[in-house]
Amino acid sequence: MVQVPEGATPRTLSVHLRGEICRSAKPGDEVLLSGIFLPEPYTGFRAMRAGLLTSTYIEVMEIKQIKTSYAQHVLSVEGAARLATLNDEGNVYNRLSSSIAPEIFGHEDVKK
Repeated sequence: MVQVPEGATPRTLSVHLRGEICRSAKPGDEVLLSGIFLPEPYTGFRAMRAGLLTSTYIEVMEIKQIKTSYAQHVLSVEGAARLATLNDEGNVYNRLSSSIAPEIFGHEDVKK
């Protein structure tokens, strides 16, 4: 998740995806969206009261993944040495399960 810079105002923007493009990203993925910036049409009673201001959204045409997959990463010499050290210390399985979602206390059986 990308944090809002200090002093900046957080903003939201509606994004609409249709069809197969919906399956190209998962929750938590960092993506680059390309699309069309459109006004949101009002209907019914809201249309009669609509003034000059309107809500907007992006109709997404393309999604590009920003982060690469783990299969594309190459293990460095330092990383391999650190991994060997962790393996020698033992208890790797329990340490790995406790590092998953550390903000959620307990539930070790679910994490394993």
